[in-house]
Amino acid sequence: MKQDQDFMKMALDLAASALGKTNPNPVVGAVLVKDGMIVGSGLHRKAGEPHAEVHAFNMAGDHAKGATLYVTLEPCSHYGKTPPCALLVSKSGVKRVVVATEDPNPMVAGRGINIIRESGIEVEVGILKKEAQSLNERFIHNMIHEKPFVISKVAMTLDGKIATYNGHSQWITSEAARKEVHLLRNDVDAILVGVGTVLADNPRLTTRLDKPSKNPIRIILDSNLRTPLHANITHCHDARTIIITSMNSDQNKALELEEKGVEILRVSSHEGKLNLDDMLKQLYEKGITDILLEGGSDVNASFMRQGFIQKYIVYIAPKLAGGANSYTPFRGKDIEDINESVPLIFTKTEMVGPDIKITAYPEK
Repeated sequence: MKQDQDFMKMALDLAASALGKTNPNPVVGAVLVKDGMIVGSGLHRKAGEPHAEVHAFNMAGDHAKGATLYVTLEPCSHYGKTPPCALLVSKSGVKRVVVATEDPNPMVAGRGINIIRESGIEVEVGILKKEAQSLNERFIHNMIHEKPFVISKVAMTLDGKIATYNGHSQWITSEAARKEVHLLRNDVDAILVGVGTVLADNPRLTTRLDKPSKNPIRIILDSNLRTPLHANITHCHDARTIIITSMNSDQNKALELEEKGVEILRVSSHEGKLNLDDMLKQLYEKGITDILLEGGSDVNASFMRQGFIQKYIVYIAPKLAGGANSYTPFRGKDIEDINESVPLIFTKTEMVGPDIKITAYPEK
């Protein structure tokens, strides 16, 4: 068991190195072991490219015969951009296959494991299952809900303030924490803010790292199309921009924004509030699998109250702001009973420079 866990941990580390690069596919790592020695390894690097098992078998060659394959996700059983890996494994001559977790994709969902077992190969499932599912939390959410996985990022003072009463917020957290945010942007398909953030800060919402990086799609919630034509996010040579607006917003303003390369996505609304469920479904249909939510406190509250945030990353600076009118991360409608609050599970607490970073998930 200990040996199985050690080799699966290696496969998980391989998979983790591709986070943010394989969307909409999952991240997958594979390790081939024979007589206690690694004879092959691989990972899925990018959607459309060979899967982890293919790389591992190519490296191992004839040494794969009689080996044990450790793979972080059930081998696929359907024809997509690449042939099914379950067939490759079943014909490879391996003696045993250890799978961390099943694939939630309805086109796989146990079929890959069954194909391998029916070929006479021993299959064990569940080694480091929790870790494997955590690694592919985005993909699992996509498969189950057919919506993007939403991560809320908050930077606040120790007393829970994200800006002063007049909106000043640069900078609450340290340079180390701000660099991590750019790493987060590099790993997601899209970043989302409200039009209030655009009007107050005129941000670029791009990724600024020393190493080669990608700029996520910029999504702006703007019911009445108040985004200025000269705003930085309308410079679409930097990154793709989608403005979410209501069905009855200004048609002429929409055309002017579209002429600059901005995409306009109209969604239904109720009492002046955009329908976030409608929006998320449409964004997923456009291929957006995860979103980093960096919105203002009202936008954050709307997502939080409707249960549309799957993960919280909070940076707490060693500062106190005070004040009754300073902004908090989640404003919105007041609750009357503390039992109406959203319960969270803290899964990780760490230091980033002088700041505390907390990772949390809604309690489900």
